[in-house]
Order: sequence, then structure tokens, then C-alpha cells
Amino acid sequence: MNHQKYKMSFTSGGLLHRESLILTEMYLEEMDWGHVRTQAIEQNVLQAKTLTTLKRIIREAIFRLKTLGTRELNFLLDGTHQEQAYMLWIATCRHYQFIADFSQEVVRERFITLRNVVNSDDLDIFFNQKAEWHPELENISLSSRKKLKQVLFRMLHEAEIIGKDDVINPALITPGLIDALTNGNLKDISLFPIFDADIRGLVS
Repeated sequence: MNHQKYKMSFTSGGLLHRESLILTEMYLEEMDWGHVRTQAIEQNVLQAKTLTTLKRIIREAIFRLKTLGTRELNFLLDGTHQEQAYMLWIATCRHYQFIADFSQEVVRERFITLRNVVNSDDLDIFFNQKAEWHPELENISLSSRKKLKQVLFRMLHEAEIIGKDDVINPALITPGLIDALTNGNLKDISLFPIFDADIRGLVS
């Protein structure tokens, strides 16, 4: 079991789809995240209302995007809206192990056992179970926990992993997404609602 300390700073925004595309395009021209951050703040490329909000969103988006390789970032720009959402979900899960664990251990597990709905109660149960091994979770206030829950479910909807009434959507993994994953890192596919047999079919 992975007892690495969880990062739990995903309390703002959501999947940051539009923002991530803007910053990725800038990065692929500069290949320097530090320069992208400075330029994005100076030019307010995200059109944020306040400097504090702008800095927070840029910092959060770059944290996630830095988990992607150049091939993956190029695919992010060129893919369909759903492919982009899937790649951003992968980036989010790579940065936040808590979200990755919830996606694999709860969302996908419920899907493959034909229990096709996931709700906030499931997240509460998961949170409490993980708190036994991750004391950092015990220090999170109820208000922050509520915000984390709202943001996580917003991301699940924006990534099209769950739909109306929190019904889990079967993942539509494309050959292009498979091909784009850096170093054939196909373990990322288990972050989605997909059966083992379908994963084997994708990589065979």
C-alpha cells in the first residue's frame, strides 16, 4: 500500500481545460515553464479578475502540466475535446495521488463490478479509510473537505468520467491517446472506467 503523503491542494478551479491549453501552447513555443509562468502573469493571458486568482490558477495548471511529456503535451493541443479532457485527467492524477487512488480504487472498481454510480458518500468513505494511513488527512477542516469534494466531482464531470446523476461513463480510450502516452505508460489507462479485457484489447 502506498503511504506517500497526499497533496491536497486542489481546492480551486476544476480540470482547468481552457487554461491548460493556453499555457501548453505557450510552453511548446518556449519550452520553459518558468518563463511561461512569468509571461502568463504579466500579460494576464487567462483574463483573471484578480492577480491572486491568476497566480493561483497558473501555478495549479503548471503543476499538473509538468507531469506530461512533450509528446503528451502536443497531443493535448491536437486531440478532440474528450481526448484533451482525458489527458488532463491523467495529468491531475499524476500530480495528486489521492485523486488517482480514488479514481482507481473507487470509480473504476465500482464500474467493473457493475455498480455504475459514484457519489459523495463514496468519497467520504474513501477519505475516512485513507485517513487511517494518511494522518495529513485528519488535519483537513470540514469546510476544506467539503470544498475538495466539490472540486473533485467537478473534475470528474468535466473529464466526462461521470455524467448526469453521477453515473459512471465507460471510457472511450482512442488509439491516439494510447500512442501519445509517454514511454507506453499504460498504467494510466487504469485511471478510467474500463474493463481489464478492454485494456488488453487496446494494447494487443
